This record gives sequence, C-alpha cells and structure tokens, in this order.
Amino acid sequence: MTGRRIQLPPVDTLVFMSSSRVRKEVDEALRVFVDRQRPGVLGIDDDLAPMLSTLQDLLAGGKRLRPAFCYWGWRGLGGQDGPAIVTAAASLELLQASALIHDDVMDASDTRRGLPSVHRRFQAMHEAAGWPGSAEGFGTSAAILLGDLALAWAGQLYDTSGLAEDTLVLGRPTYDLMRTEVMCGQYLDLVEQAHGGPTGDGGPRGRGTVASALRVVEYKSAKYSVERPLQLGAAMAGGGPETIASLSRYGLPLGIAFQLRDDVLGVFGDPAETGKPAGDDLREGKRTVLVALALEGATPAQAAVVRDRLGDPALDRAGVDELRSIIVDTGGLAACESMIGEYAGEAHTALETAPITEEAKVALADLAIVATARRG
Repeated sequence: MTGRRIQLPPVDTLVFMSSSRVRKEVDEALRVFVDRQRPGVLGIDDDLAPMLSTLQDLLAGGKRLRPAFCYWGWRGLGGQDGPAIVTAAASLELLQASALIHDDVMDASDTRRGLPSVHRRFQAMHEAAGWPGSAEGFGTSAAILLGDLALAWAGQLYDTSGLAEDTLVLGRPTYDLMRTEVMCGQYLDLVEQAHGGPTGDGGPRGRGTVASALRVVEYKSAKYSVERPLQLGAAMAGGGPETIASLSRYGLPLGIAFQLRDDVLGVFGDPAETGKPAGDDLREGKRTVLVALALEGATPAQAAVVRDRLGDPALDRAGVDELRSIIVDTGGLAACESMIGEYAGEAHTALETAPITEEAKVALADLAIVATARRG
C-alpha cells in the first residue's frame, strides 16, 4: 500500500454505456426469473404470494456491483457479450439478497434500502392480520426461509442462465468457494461481536482489534463483493490459475476498501443514500474497522463511552453524535479514510498490469470509483 493519490485513466463513453446496459439487463433477468418461478410457487399455495413480493421489492434495490465485476471478469478474458453471461452474473444478486436477509435478522435491523427489513415486513403482516402467537418470531422465521429460498434460487439461476454446461462447470468451484467464504465470514463476525462486547477485552485471541476486524471484512465482504465475482467471470471465460490469481491483487484490496467505505457510511452517511437511519451501525453494535481504529486511539474515558453505548438499540441522536465525535476526535475516521485510499491505490496499481483487455481495465477502474467514493 502506497497511500499515494491514484490518477485514474479517462473512462471511455462506450464502457459507461455498456455498464449501464448491463445493470438494466441484470434487473430484467431477475424480474424474468422471479416471474418464471411464480406459477410453481403459487401453485403450492396462494399464501406464498408475500414471499415473492417481498423478494421482488428487495431485489429492486442495489447497485449491481457483484454482477458487474463478474461480467467484466468474463469480458476481460475475451468472453463474448450476450444475455447468458448477464443472467449468470445476475444470480449473484439472489445470493446477495440471501445474505442481506439473514444479516438483518442477526443484526435485528429495522430497515434495508429505505424499506422495512424482511423480518420486520413479515412481522408487520402478522400484526396487521391479528394472528395469534409471536409476530416477531413469525417475522424472523419467515425471513430465514426466504433467505434460504433466495440462496437456492441463486444456484438455479446460474445453472439455467443459458451458458454452455462446460462453461458453467469452470465457474462452479469459485461460486461454491464464494458461498462458503461469506457464510464463514458471517460467523466470524458473530464471534467478533461476542468477544468485543461491553468488556472490550477481545478474548484470548486478540479479537476486537483492527487486525481481527479486517479478517471479518476480508471473508464476509471483500472476497464476496469483488474478488470472487471477478474471478467467477474470468474462470467461466477459461482463465488459468495464474490469471485468476492475478485478479486477486486488484479484487481483494478493492473489496476491503469497498467495505471500509460502507463502514464509514454506516456511521456518517446520509440516510437518503444508505437507506438506513443515521448511525444505525452504532445501534447494532457492529465491531467494524472504523470502531476498532477509534478504540485504538481513544483515551480510557473515550473507550469507556464507546463500549458502554455501542450496541444500544435505544441510542438516540445525541448518543449517535457523541459516538461520532469520539470516532473523529480519536483519529479513527481519518485513519479509516487513509486505509480506503491505500487499498484503492493498491487495487489500481494491480489493475494496470492485469492480463485482461483494455476495455475491461477501464470498466474496472470506473467500478473502483463507484465502490469507494464518498457518498452521503
């Protein structure tokens, strides 16, 4: 990591148009797939209609970054453009939907992408119907099932994308690895939260540190968001082991920078941009790199406030502002911004020598800006 400012190459207008087209085609592929599933699902029982409408609403949001990285991994190794590769890449949005639904259950999040989170939506449905039993328990159970369904459908959409079977076979090891890593990363996040609780001692393995938070970032987000989608596209296009490995030198640091930016937005972002209330990550008690950096530079008194108030679901605006001030005053925010710049710079340096087409390099440089830009 150099920390220097990277001068990105000018982005070709045709690449911008192509990326925009890919996003629209991903949207369409998802709509068509869910509509194709509808008769079979409703043929089981009409009571399943809310499952379909809830999933469709969740799928309507998002920036489609994972399909975009997959698409340009494919094109970067000479793969031909067409609806089949876009459909295969779109399956990553179903995988993402599964992860988001389950993540919101574990974090007890109330909102996602400006809408009620899936478990809260089903809870509200139970309450409005006046059904007996626990509305909250119903919402949690329904969300878990819908997340499982989205995970199953991700594989189905990939397999029925229209790409040749020998092409799909080339990508399956990467697809399987990505699913394994994100589940393992989610568990590591749970362990991090458990060991980084109010005592803040981190446990015997030094959890609650910047290093341990970065480990969660790598497996829960960075690999899954950038590195593996990019490698999936390249693998399907016939990329060899050396080529696939070389893409990690771009994908992994960019994925880390992407998640660090998300961590900053989770505390300081505009709710209109993030789709979640201001400071929601603080109420949920997320032990992010940003928080670890703040604790690293905190006085004992500041650290005590963070450990006392982080994870308080009743944290009000004044409490959010107090924690924000500590994160700024300790240098945590500045250190996190510096890390984002360094990781993004490392990714761009690797991109310059990556064995992919120039068109893909330009597109991936543009995606790097989208993934790490300050927003909100």
